[in-house]
Amino acid sequence: MQLDKIPQIKHTDSGNFFLLAGPCAIEGEDMALRIAETIVGITDKLQIPYIFKGSFKKANRSRIDSFTGIGDEKALKILRKVSETFGVPTVTDIHEPEDATLAAEYVDVLQIPAFLVRQTDLVIAAAETGKVVNLKKGQFMSPESMKHAVTKVQDCNNEQVMVTDRGTMFGYQDMIVDFRGIPTMRQFAPTVLDVTHSLQQPNQSSGVTGGRPDMIETIARAGIATGADGIFIETHFDPANAKSDGANMLDIQYLERLLSNLTAIRKTINSF
Repeated sequence: MQLDKIPQIKHTDSGNFFLLAGPCAIEGEDMALRIAETIVGITDKLQIPYIFKGSFKKANRSRIDSFTGIGDEKALKILRKVSETFGVPTVTDIHEPEDATLAAEYVDVLQIPAFLVRQTDLVIAAAETGKVVNLKKGQFMSPESMKHAVTKVQDCNNEQVMVTDRGTMFGYQDMIVDFRGIPTMRQFAPTVLDVTHSLQQPNQSSGVTGGRPDMIETIARAGIATGADGIFIETHFDPANAKSDGANMLDIQYLERLLSNLTAIRKTINSF
């Protein structure tokens, strides 16, 4: 993947990691624009290439009464407005092959969720749009096995593909990041560490996923130190009242300090 080929992406010559960040789900226009404005200001200051992230729908929910979205096209139009307002690329996840064509009209990067990364029809549909494809490593997959997912995209004449690690299941209710996987997957494609999802505690008896946001900086620092090309962070102004994944999201008030620290680590790594 060539980062500088992503439409509207900035600071690609800074030597910094790139960032995919935003709310878990698009809850409304005001919240999306407010979060985007804050992150754009921070990433411009720190010279971080930035892609705004927001799910236009949440198909993988524990309970039938969990929030799934505000309407597909309504949310996608908000993603387009974020891009047009702040001049940044956007990414959203898709869940069915028909989502690929729809979402590709509005966003620059199509993300394949971890649970679905072995779904060949879905991966091919994303690849055939010509958009950048972000493949999330399944919680049940080895880093080595992601080579085959990457090859599916490349076999569709699309070289714009990246891989994202979001942890591996440890027992029933915890996630562990095996940092040995980052250099392994970098052999196949640029590799991102999804910090916040790596700290999920899924399968809770309440049907609401838990998390360890207190460990976000620890995991993020380790990801940069082990060579991750990019960092993925879900963030919100009020995580406790977010409609999806609030338990493991970063309160946006802490984002600038975190990214400043990661930028300092990256500069040190680059000096070796």
